[in-house]
Amino acid sequence: MMRDRESSDEEDDRQNLIQHPKSPLRSAFQIHDVKDRLPLGRRFNFTSGKRYFLAIILPVLVIVLYFTTDIKNLFQTTVTSIKYDGSVNSMRESELRALYLLRKQQVGLFKLWNHTLVNDTSSTDLLSQISLNKQIQQVLLSSHELGNLLIESDNSTDPSFGGLGRCRKVDRDMSKRKTVEWKPRSNKYLFAICVSGQISNHLICLEKHMFFAALLNRVLVIPSSKVDYEFKRVLDVEHINKCLGREVIVTYEEFGERRKSHLHIDKFICYFSQPQPCFMDEERVKKLKSLGVSMNKLETAWDEDVKKPKKRTVQDVVEKFSTDDDVIAIGDVFFADVEKDWVMQPGGPISHKCKTLIEPSRLIMLTAQRFVQTFMGDNFIALHFRRHGFLKFCNAKKPSCFYPVPQAADCINRVIERANSPVIYLSTDAAESETGLLQSLVVFNGKTVPLVTRPARNSAEKWDALLYRHGLEGDSQVEAMLDKTICAMASVFIGSSGSTFTDDILRLRKDWGSASLCDEYLCQGELPNFIADDE
Repeated sequence: MMRDRESSDEEDDRQNLIQHPKSPLRSAFQIHDVKDRLPLGRRFNFTSGKRYFLAIILPVLVIVLYFTTDIKNLFQTTVTSIKYDGSVNSMRESELRALYLLRKQQVGLFKLWNHTLVNDTSSTDLLSQISLNKQIQQVLLSSHELGNLLIESDNSTDPSFGGLGRCRKVDRDMSKRKTVEWKPRSNKYLFAICVSGQISNHLICLEKHMFFAALLNRVLVIPSSKVDYEFKRVLDVEHINKCLGREVIVTYEEFGERRKSHLHIDKFICYFSQPQPCFMDEERVKKLKSLGVSMNKLETAWDEDVKKPKKRTVQDVVEKFSTDDDVIAIGDVFFADVEKDWVMQPGGPISHKCKTLIEPSRLIMLTAQRFVQTFMGDNFIALHFRRHGFLKFCNAKKPSCFYPVPQAADCINRVIERANSPVIYLSTDAAESETGLLQSLVVFNGKTVPLVTRPARNSAEKWDALLYRHGLEGDSQVEAMLDKTICAMASVFIGSSGSTFTDDILRLRKDWGSASLCDEYLCQGELPNFIADDE
């Protein structure tokens, strides 16, 4: 039925378009019929009149055109327009090429913009050049189809709309720093003791000890590697003295040489009284005694609990810990809350002429730079993805800071979109099962963004040759500091909330001026979309 209907409709249409009358009909446009009906005389007059009319009107038209139009220009204009029409494609091609070059220039300008401090005077000039670049692009785009739509939608590289300008460097304003001068008396020492946590905790403890030493006008003694980490392998100790232009810090070995056989802590005033005085355990006391270090009975400055530290001022510290004894100790101060605004500001609370006092050793710095030049380039994101032991630690906090891998990948992808970086440096203790899944989910513009980790030693690669030659290869603390240094050099950093490893990276970035407006903790402001029950 359907086929019959279709054929029937087709025939109807054909009949409507072409009529097949049964009897012939005369058409109004059949001129020979008109001729046949007109008398011979009438036909002659009509033809002659038409010829006369043309004979009269044509010369008149020629004369009018002659006096009113430049015939030469008329023909030239015609030729020119023909040539123009023929060159439209090449003109369009040139415009598109110009747009490509302007886009390339725009990316370069934004790279400069991202590395310019917020309040830097050169940022105003850069912004005006970026604006001019965009105006030229708009002029070129306006002559193309959909040009206006492209202009309206293209806010991705406009600093006022975010885009690449979002990830520019944070202004490192040093003019408003509150600092204290560190001018120690040469024979007065503060013996640093750090107990809690891993090396990142100890570095923060050491930084706070420097603040106390400055307030009390004492030389700081770095702990021996027999009772603490071997700080000299990871820190540039001499750098600290050079930054202040005087000796403010000595190693335990140097301290021992000066004190000879009298390695005695004259006064041990504990900053923390709970859960035990000075946060010292019996094992630490035994290690100190094995070095030949003796001490008097532990005293407490005040009632202070490491779980609930009170806010203390410079005046509180000076009042409680000032003494004329040669060598004093105050125990672990990692949890101490003293003038946090001073301690957290760029460059720290001590007056000096460097970017930061506590920084990696020269060998680690050079190795990190060589790694970045080999694998990363000038535009990369660094990710500290803490996992080992972090599930239990985070779930004990409210809210939790441990995120499922797919959720973590979504958060990372959003940072990639803002930062527009082609590669990520991955600093992690996660298992391969987690990092493999994470790698498969980290995608930008339909392409997987590589997660780069430090490779195993290969003699064909020279980026780590310095560590190998100085016997530092395979040292876990050196490798940890190398990871921190690489992360501190990144364009953008994503850290793990609650990790002191992340906190130390953020300190370095802030002090070095590499901190970005896009730096954040992983999934900052979000709750994990799934949390396991407590044990």
